[in-house]
Amino acid sequence: MKRNNKKIKNLMKKDIKKGKKSMIRDLLETVISAGIIAFIIITFIGQVTVVRGASMEPTLHDNERLVANKISYRFETPERGEIIIFRPPLETKRNYIKRIIGIPGDIIEIANGEIYLNDKKLEESYVKNRSYENMPPTIVPDGSYFVLGDNRPNSSDSRYWGFVPRKNVVGRAWIIFWPLNKIRIP
Repeated sequence: MKRNNKKIKNLMKKDIKKGKKSMIRDLLETVISAGIIAFIIITFIGQVTVVRGASMEPTLHDNERLVANKISYRFETPERGEIIIFRPPLETKRNYIKRIIGIPGDIIEIANGEIYLNDKKLEESYVKNRSYENMPPTIVPDGSYFVLGDNRPNSSDSRYWGFVPRKNVVGRAWIIFWPLNKIRIP
């Protein structure tokens, strides 16, 4: 009887060791799978972006978090009025968030802070503050975009560093999810 009890205890110890190994293996498989899925999502589908600064007020506010839809621009081209996340031509380590004003072939002019798109004054209900600078008529080149912040006096944008190449566009602002009481689609 003692011998059987000893065998049972030994078998139980082996089962416990197997259970621990199985748990560790399951945990590793889960973590690795989650990592691969996260990599695929961040690389091809969507990316979380934090709004930095006041350049897009009143549309977007400092420290809001949004998801950039990266997949839609694989099948369609960015359009005027869309808010995009991109790497500016002169600073490739940080993403910017701005509104597309001009697409390839458009003629953009700024006169006393008013935007003229293809010789027509652009109505912009989303602009918080206007700046009163001028820019001569400029044609947006193929494969590029002219972008501006909604809060013009507080925005580093195409007026200062030029056009955004299509290859620098990360995605479209899709949904603001933080803070929770301000969840919305921009």
